[in-house]
Amino acid sequence: MSRPTVHPTPWQDLGADVAAALELRLTTMVDELTRGVTVSVPGFAGIDQPRFHRDARETVRVALRRFVTLAGTGEPALTPEVREVYVALGAAEAREDRGPEALISALRAAARLLLREASDAVLAAGPLSVDQVLRIADATNAFVDELVAACTDGYAQQVRELAGERDRRRHRLAELLLEGGASPHVVQQAAAAVGWDPLERVTPVLLPRVEAREARFRYGSEGLVSERGDEVVVIIRHGTRFDRDLLGPRLRGRGAVIGPTAPWTDLPEAVRLTELTARLTGGREVEVMVDDHLVELALQGHPSAVALLVRSRLAAFDGLPEAQRRPLLVTLESWLRHWGARAPVAEELFVHPQTVSYRMRRVRQLLGVRLDDPAYRFEALLALADVLGRDVAHTAAADPGPGVDPQGETRSQHPGGAS
Repeated sequence: MSRPTVHPTPWQDLGADVAAALELRLTTMVDELTRGVTVSVPGFAGIDQPRFHRDARETVRVALRRFVTLAGTGEPALTPEVREVYVALGAAEAREDRGPEALISALRAAARLLLREASDAVLAAGPLSVDQVLRIADATNAFVDELVAACTDGYAQQVRELAGERDRRRHRLAELLLEGGASPHVVQQAAAAVGWDPLERVTPVLLPRVEAREARFRYGSEGLVSERGDEVVVIIRHGTRFDRDLLGPRLRGRGAVIGPTAPWTDLPEAVRLTELTARLTGGREVEVMVDDHLVELALQGHPSAVALLVRSRLAAFDGLPEAQRRPLLVTLESWLRHWGARAPVAEELFVHPQTVSYRMRRVRQLLGVRLDDPAYRFEALLALADVLGRDVAHTAAADPGPGVDPQGETRSQHPGGAS
């Protein structure tokens, strides 16, 4: 028995009678396929938007009109115009941030429905043989395969374009943050464009350049990767699963230097401190925290390191009213210099020794066991020297002293030092 000829375009095996039968039922087929696709496919069933249903009907109509004209011909499945409709359909799915699965499922459902509708159309005109059913099945499946290919091409193309645009936006935000000086409005707009809204605090991480690709994969949308010479700076958004306290274990063995978490406006200086720390530590087998090297940086004369030292080591006092905060800081500074001896502190501050004891009990409540740590004592002393030194300088600038008025003229002195 001879085998039937297999054509590269299976619709060529459909006769003119099939085309005529399909033409008669075209409007009904459009209605049935549109309803079936938008209701039976889970990814689309929940969309209740008039525009979506209007667009779905139009794409079904375009496809069915083309399928009817193909019957009995050896033409390619899709004309450039029809293919463009389905390329655009795939691209639209990508822009809606939906995966291609729902669209492909819809087209597969359409293939089954098209087979049924086409068979019914032919059956309405006369008897339907098994051979005719097989030919219709081959034609509908091959045709829908071409629609799927057009959709997936459009989807993939749009994903590549969106990825390129997303990368450009992320690169722009990284540049704005690293360079500094940009308008807050401009920066916040750039941040919103990459999903960083609101933008508040960030943490810089310095890594060897060879880690750039892995860093882009690891941090995804929560990190910006900027290559700088032999190293890369990763800007990590605060408040994500990559918060600073969790970075150390994640970066172990990668030669990382983890910078301070700071407001985004302070990022350029935070990166500079991170780079300075990298030079201090040299070759790095384990992760390095800038916070652990603030004393060295402060002693080298970097004001931002001093500011960070003050902010981190004296943070326990931040919530206090100034009338309480300053006496406690002054007492702590004197207590540290006098190695915890109460009498010289009381003498220096002109207060009763019991007052010193009371204040230091309050300090210990705030600091806890840190007060017993020699390293913390030294760091706190440096921080206090800066804070209290600035307070003294400010007072001196405001009050020129007992012999001079603000204009530099000598004032008369009364006995006892009162002017």
